[in-house]
Amino acid sequence: MIEIEEFSVQLQTPLETARGSIAERSGFLVTVEYGGTAGVGEAAPLPGWTESYEECREALEHARGVAAKLDWGVALAKLDAPAARHGLSLALAEARARAAGEPLYRSFDRDVTVARVPVNATIGTRAADPEAVAQLAEAAVEAGYECLKLKIGTRDVEEDIERVRAVRDTVGDGVAIRADANGSWRPDQAERALAALGELDVDYVEQPLPTAELSAHARLRNSPVDVALDESLAAHDVEHVIDVAAADVLVLKPMVLGGPDRTVEAARLCAEAGVDPVVSTTFDAVVARTGAVHVAATIPNVRPCGLATGDRLATDLAPARAARRRHAGPNRADRSH
Repeated sequence: MIEIEEFSVQLQTPLETARGSIAERSGFLVTVEYGGTAGVGEAAPLPGWTESYEECREALEHARGVAAKLDWGVALAKLDAPAARHGLSLALAEARARAAGEPLYRSFDRDVTVARVPVNATIGTRAADPEAVAQLAEAAVEAGYECLKLKIGTRDVEEDIERVRAVRDTVGDGVAIRADANGSWRPDQAERALAALGELDVDYVEQPLPTAELSAHARLRNSPVDVALDESLAAHDVEHVIDVAAADVLVLKPMVLGGPDRTVEAARLCAEAGVDPVVSTTFDAVVARTGAVHVAATIPNVRPCGLATGDRLATDLAPARAARRRHAGPNRADRSH
């Protein structure tokens, strides 16, 4: 049995994507019954990252038909639309976990016991001058965050460096800083920026170059700052990115990769290759966000993850709709790492 229910939640501020501005996150709650136990998943397509809304709906309807005639394994195997597959995969994983009376993350790795997952705060680009950015950073640290991600790349490289410098001067050396350029730089700009950011003890810079520039990203790894890739994983397989040694860190989004099971496997591949995996969301509703926390819980010594994104939503799924559910722990996302 599969139930498919439409939902829509409003964003606090519009999300700018390659295909335009998005004011809401729309998708489908997917409820399955497995062995007499219900599980809930979320399929929330995002233009430029996954299939379209209509493609997601069609994929879920097709999976419902396949599951009715055959079984869940076949239905999941035939799903190639990532958001749709995420919804079904998460629902099945939760149903199995509930039937076993264990936390969701234990269904991915039975040897793991985790209470908390470290998360970062994200500071956007709306604050233009360094002083305003520094004030936002100080507020995040006062709220308990010990890792900050600064959105950069929309201004001159020198301006971005000064904004990061202002944050470092304000929060001191005890707070981790990472930056996200969203693929906005040319190679020469990236080289100049990473050299300067290395002097400010920045952990890594996310997506310094456009998504297709894997070879150029690989060359940037000679810089004093680690290179992380995010958007590139919407265009290239995780295995390929690892094979060409394009990054020190990969930002894994379960909705983009096609489900929590695929994300756990991607994290395992990263670990085997000496690449650090970090888990993030696509500004999802609470069902997918919770699933992503459980995915991050399976990663040993995981770096702070981009999972504190609930405040980007003006509305969210009500707890009763979000799941009849929420099995135990990890019991919190931890800001103090």
